[in-house]
Amino acid sequence: MKTRVRFAPSPTGPLHIGGIRTALFSYLYARKRNGVFVLRVEDTDVKRYVKGSEEYIQKALEWCGMTPDEGPSCGGNFGPYRQSERMEIYSKHIEKLILTGKAYYAFDKTEILSNERESAEKKGETFKYCAKNRMRFENSLTIAKGKVKAKLNDKYVVRLKIEPGRKISIFDEIRGAVEINSDHLDDKILMKSDGLPTYHFANVVDDQLMEINCVIRGEEWLPSLPIHQLIYEAFGWEPPKFMHLPLILKQSGNGKLSKRDGNKEGFPVFPLAWGDSVDGFKENGFLPEGFINYLALLGWNSGTNQEIFKIDELIDSFSVDGIQKGGARFDYEKAKWTNHQHLIKLSAEKLSNLPSIKAQLKEVETSKHKELIKLLKDRLFTLNDLKSEIGWVNKIVQYDEKIVTKLKSKSPALILKGISNVIGNNTVLDNHKDLLIHWAKENEINFGLMMQCFRIALVGKLTGPDIFSICNILGKNVTLERLNCAISFFEPKN
Repeated sequence: MKTRVRFAPSPTGPLHIGGIRTALFSYLYARKRNGVFVLRVEDTDVKRYVKGSEEYIQKALEWCGMTPDEGPSCGGNFGPYRQSERMEIYSKHIEKLILTGKAYYAFDKTEILSNERESAEKKGETFKYCAKNRMRFENSLTIAKGKVKAKLNDKYVVRLKIEPGRKISIFDEIRGAVEINSDHLDDKILMKSDGLPTYHFANVVDDQLMEINCVIRGEEWLPSLPIHQLIYEAFGWEPPKFMHLPLILKQSGNGKLSKRDGNKEGFPVFPLAWGDSVDGFKENGFLPEGFINYLALLGWNSGTNQEIFKIDELIDSFSVDGIQKGGARFDYEKAKWTNHQHLIKLSAEKLSNLPSIKAQLKEVETSKHKELIKLLKDRLFTLNDLKSEIGWVNKIVQYDEKIVTKLKSKSPALILKGISNVIGNNTVLDNHKDLLIHWAKENEINFGLMMQCFRIALVGKLTGPDIFSICNILGKNVTLERLNCAISFFEPKN
């Protein structure tokens, strides 16, 4: 049977990093087996629906290079791929469970159930609507069959009928076998009073009808697995394989990573920007390759020392055995380092043609773009770092005051005049360094001090790329102009 894996987000806002990692692991699992990656939009929670979310999800997947094989945008043979368009399907399947006695109508008033919950809480218990007490409530198991039809004109829900005293055996591909007693479960609602299916019911029906044979999702859904197992059994269906991924933990402290953590510590938690106020990894200068490489390492390892993967390498290396059970701690610095490794492997030509790079270089002469990128790309951890690296290209930047103070007592003006004379008399750009080394030795000037003066004159600080490469980009005339400006700055004033 062909492997079919789905990613089934709810359109309730931007796609969190945890959601996109679930999509990534689903995608890798499907591609490793030459299978199908399906996007299904679970949009039955009308109250939480946020306009624009579905489009965001599609764009985020495409940016990451995970375009679905089937879904709302591209169609397929198992649609509709929006749950809101599958209401008739759910109604027919609810009727099947009612007819076979696997589910029942419940007509209980909200206030009655609220009172029951309060009563249980006072006793230190958790209220469960189950085999132990369901015969005390108003449902199709307790009222005469002839009255049930009339009651269907009022509000009602449909509940799964769980038999007491059963040992339910479930298996997770990551965590192994788990057994639970059905007495610990309540008769979950399958269809709400507004006629919409619950997640538990709809996702089981959809997975079966879409022939999904592996479900990969977050570990927050692991407690629901026994219920889903029972729904499969109620229909007489064979359940798919299940994998529940570990949580992505906060960068510092305990608990699950949230948007609030990103706002507090200054890093993105979404793949793309959401609205005008929230930037994503893309807007923070990440390559999609760097982003998904880091995501893959959040809760998975290849069993080797390799950390940098292209997407094809991730597909080849991916295995369920490499998924860890415990939570994976987010580390933004490691994410940037991973992105850096992908950046330095890109050619200067490809980098210089990226829209964000072009935007940052718009004030720089076009003929210098590739040479500049070659010089600077090893210093970039994100694409956005370029802006702070090119401040020296078009103008003399302000000199670092701390360095200026240290240099003033060491005759910087005389040293700069010597540098200017050497460069001014040299007609070959490539041998400045050799000539300056010779000049410094001949004049008993410390080479390190000379280079500090030279760098301050050209870029205003002591950090940056190779100073002689900077000379080549600036050209002889601009280099001499900056040296002269620095000489005037350091020259003792009468």
